[in-house]
Amino acid sequence: MRRAAGRRVGSRGGEEVMGPAAEDEAELSLEERLRMQSAAATRACRQLGNGKKTAQSGKAPVKQQLNKKGPVEMSAKKPMPFLRQVVPVTKKVHRDPRFDDLSGEYNPEIFMKTYSFLDTIKKQEKEMVQKQLKKCRNVEQKEKLQQLLNRMTQQEQAQKKQQKRRERELTLKRQQRELAKQGKKPFFLKKSEKRKLELAEKYAELKRSGKLESFLNKKRKRNAVKDKRRLPSQKNL
Repeated sequence: MRRAAGRRVGSRGGEEVMGPAAEDEAELSLEERLRMQSAAATRACRQLGNGKKTAQSGKAPVKQQLNKKGPVEMSAKKPMPFLRQVVPVTKKVHRDPRFDDLSGEYNPEIFMKTYSFLDTIKKQEKEMVQKQLKKCRNVEQKEKLQQLLNRMTQQEQAQKKQQKRRERELTLKRQQRELAKQGKKPFFLKKSEKRKLELAEKYAELKRSGKLESFLNKKRKRNAVKDKRRLPSQKNL
């Protein structure tokens, strides 16, 4: 039996009248129906978005900071960091005078002249330590004072050695300048030649003080111990 055009049988058996728009939809293909549904959905989403914007614009404005020096009002929704910078602190920049151009270039001659008063202070301190060492009777305290005195003497010897080396270098520089003035080619000593000059000066000083024989005996013993270590042991033979 053919169904009449423009009518549809309902679930209860009654008849419902279909309009012209419904008839047009029935004639459309599945692809066209899907396009129409997606367009309707996008239209509805846009309407909802516009409604939210108008609702937000109708809200009360956020409270602004009344006093500039007062505390800043932070949002309670965001978690605060553990280390929070409350007051801005200026970072201190430490300056090392050894590697700073503001301190100028290091000149050992000027340095020694400027701080020459320290040598007299060191001598006075050494004399005081020697007096305390003579009076002291406690064994532990005496050992500490002896160690301090030994350290002071070693520092003094090292300073004298450095001063002699500097004087030697200055004399060599003067000789080179004189040769350059005369029109001759200046010569530069190697490290080995400088060491030979140092040893010659050392031997001359030991000979003057009368300690050359004891120094040579100690050196022979040291060399003998080194040679003995280098020799193969009886176990390895």
